[in-house]
Amino acid sequence: MTEVLLAVGTQKGLFLGRSPDRTAWSFTGPHFAMNAVYSVSIDRRAGRTRLLVGADSSHWGPSVWWSDDLGATWHEPSAPAVKFPERTGASLERVWQLHPAGDEAPGVVYAGTQPAALFRSEDGGESFRLVEALWDHPQRPEWNAGFGGQGLHTILTDPGDPSSVTVAVSTGGVYRTADGGESWQPSNAGIRAEFLPDPDPEFGQCVHKVAADPTDRNRLYLQNHGGVYRSDDGGGHWTPIDDDLPATFGFGLATHPRRPATAYLFPLDADYARLPVGHRCRVFRTEDAGDTWQPLSEGLPQEDHYGVVLRDALCTDDAEPAGVYFGNRNGEVYGSADDGDSWSLLTSHLPDVLCVRAAVVAV
Repeated sequence: MTEVLLAVGTQKGLFLGRSPDRTAWSFTGPHFAMNAVYSVSIDRRAGRTRLLVGADSSHWGPSVWWSDDLGATWHEPSAPAVKFPERTGASLERVWQLHPAGDEAPGVVYAGTQPAALFRSEDGGESFRLVEALWDHPQRPEWNAGFGGQGLHTILTDPGDPSSVTVAVSTGGVYRTADGGESWQPSNAGIRAEFLPDPDPEFGQCVHKVAADPTDRNRLYLQNHGGVYRSDDGGGHWTPIDDDLPATFGFGLATHPRRPATAYLFPLDADYARLPVGHRCRVFRTEDAGDTWQPLSEGLPQEDHYGVVLRDALCTDDAEPAGVYFGNRNGEVYGSADDGDSWSLLTSHLPDVLCVRAAVVAV
């Protein structure tokens, strides 16, 4: 038997939703009450479902917990799971991202942090070590911080090549490795940085999110601070794809789990309003790799709406048809069970939603 599991990280805990048919949902929580949950992942490898949560405790500080029973019980390592080596002089402020690699790298989980760094686990997320080549990159000391801090917030692994990893940093840009993390190259050609003296720098762009096409390993989509881009060569070069959008600013970005050339985003007015465009609650979908975009609003609020969707608060599941989900800073979570064509309110009155993940799981 299977269900769809929806994990919602908020400013004050984690909420878990479950549904056998994506019409009726039951939610539990808050797990980690009064902890800000900035990252969550659902790892279905090794014949089990493991939930990984990066939470910030005002008492214990940031840490990583895991559950192998869909959140009934939680485990925290006896020693800090993510810790900077003493020689770095850095201390962990936040775990922004938890990303299980694919079947090509069993047991491997990556963590992205603030200050911006990449950590790698080989035991399913129970312990991590710093990827030192990225930390020691000569450009890293020149990375700045966005309004939300300096975080490594995107990690993409190549299902066909475990040595290939792409990451994104705010504000540092996109970096790639093809040798398992031994060396890293900036991959920002074509991405504008209008806030810098040189708007076309090698690095320093304020990248908000990157997502991979499900069928073409070389195609990536990117939401920048003022621009939406596509790469058809794995991040070597980027081309704007935002002419058909009402705004070029936003945070959330996700791709369809199976359908090629299909992506979703939630545009916001910029630069300082940072509210839904026209105060309308709309997700935009492309089905032609960004040449055109269509607004999706059936079932969403039609009156003035001010819910902001953050960078990890928009996702898809892998059911058929695909589910699409987003949470906002109003504490609302919306879902679609038909590729985004129609929507319903799944739960509301939560704390600020920081991240959302969904997947079909065995129960």
